[in-house]
Formats: sequence, C-alpha cells, structure tokens
Amino acid sequence: MRVSIHKLQKMKNEGDLIPMVSAYDYTSAFIVEDAGIPIILVGDSLGNVVLGYDSTIPVTMDDMLRHTQMVVRGTKKAHIVGDMPFMSYQTGMNDAIRNAGHLIKKGGCKSVKLEGGEPVVDIVKKLVQFGIPVMGHLGLTPQSINQLGGYKVQGRGDIASKKLLNEALMLQDAGAYAIVLEVVPAKLAEEITNVLDIPTIGIGAGPKCSGQIQIFHDMLGMFPDFSPKHSRKYADISKEIKTAVQHYIKDVKNGDFPSDKESVQ
Repeated sequence: MRVSIHKLQKMKNEGDLIPMVSAYDYTSAFIVEDAGIPIILVGDSLGNVVLGYDSTIPVTMDDMLRHTQMVVRGTKKAHIVGDMPFMSYQTGMNDAIRNAGHLIKKGGCKSVKLEGGEPVVDIVKKLVQFGIPVMGHLGLTPQSINQLGGYKVQGRGDIASKKLLNEALMLQDAGAYAIVLEVVPAKLAEEITNVLDIPTIGIGAGPKCSGQIQIFHDMLGMFPDFSPKHSRKYADISKEIKTAVQHYIKDVKNGDFPSDKESVQ
C-alpha cells in the first residue's frame, strides 16, 4: 500500500521530517523508493533536466502523463505526486478538473501539485471536493518565471512575506494537504511552517520546513557545470558515467570488448 496523505500528515504531527525527491522515469523512481524515499514528485522540472528546455513552460500534459506513468510503474510504496504543467489549470475550472483527473486516472499518481496562491485557491478547493488531493507551491514558482523576472528569492520584505503567509493559510483552508516553499527566506519558511497545520516541503527554504525536496539529477551531480545553491551534491555520477564510457570506448578500440566471456559460443 502506498504512503497516503494521512501518513504524511502524521509525520508532520510527530516531527518526523519528510524526505522527498523529484524523479522522472522508471529507473530513478525504482532506485529512490528502494532507498526509502516515501514521496516522489514527478515535477515539471523534467522540462529542464530531461527534455532540455530552458524553463518548465513548454512542458505539456502529455509529457507529464507519460513520465508520471513511468514513475508509478517503478514504485509500489511511495506516494507519487503529479505536477500540473503550465496552462493545464490556469485556463479555467473545467480544464483544471479534467487535467488533474487525467493525472490521477491515467497517470496513476495519488495527488497533484499546482503553483500559485490566491488565484488558484478556488481551483484547489474544487479539486479537493472532487476527491483529488492537492499539494500547493508558493515562493519561486517557475511557471511564472517571465512575470517574476528570473529565478529570484521570493518573500523578502514585510509586504511580500505577509502575502506569502496569507496565501499559505488560504491554500490550507482550501484543502491543500501540503505546500512546497521554494527559494524563500529561511526565517519566513519557519514562520509559515509553525503557523500551518499541514506539512511544508522546502527547496531553498532553510532547515525548519516539515520536509525537504531535491531534484534527482541535482543531488547526484548529473550536470557537472550546474549545481543550484539550494542543492547538496551527494554523488558525482556525471564523472563516474563519463569515466565508464571512456573505459568502454578504449576497450572497444583495443579489441578488449567483448571477451570470450561476453560472447556467445
């Protein structure tokens, strides 16, 4: 049986910090669940790290459905969150309900995530009423990058911080079961976490959230020339892969691969 939103709430209530990872395919999902991750986000960040776009904006519902299905097939126990891509819910209530329903029914995830505060509160409320668990997302919201003017810290200053806090409360009141806080000052994230009853999941939001999320590719060093400030590199897989491939190239050119052991007799 998969981890439920009620289990995640219990973890929050008991002070058990929640580790969360963004993963995008069968293999990575299988590995992180086997390592013990209780919740996986199939993030629209796949636009950047898998599809090669410079933002999440081009990601489509078809992209999200396909990758969510991959992650679901690679797992048995983890709670899977499907990200609602840009313009899959902003175009109206009917589109939001239809697309969230597709992610649950066709994608196989157990909840959906969407970005924004006050403008999406009614959508969150309606989805929850229809039995679709919703994770909110405040702070740096990558789908709004053109409006924000870049990947900048959000919630600085009294007015901005008060707005974020109020929107977090609004999302909670609308029925969101958790909220991602991305690139907001650590003190503000701590305040929001203390005020809310539901879990907060931080990314670049300091250590006092109810949990943390990291992108699979970032934490494993898959991109040697890029490491976000809020990411900790737990391995240097890019270097290991490059070394392995260079070794393979050398063996092929020298006639050392395949050997008799690796050949059919």
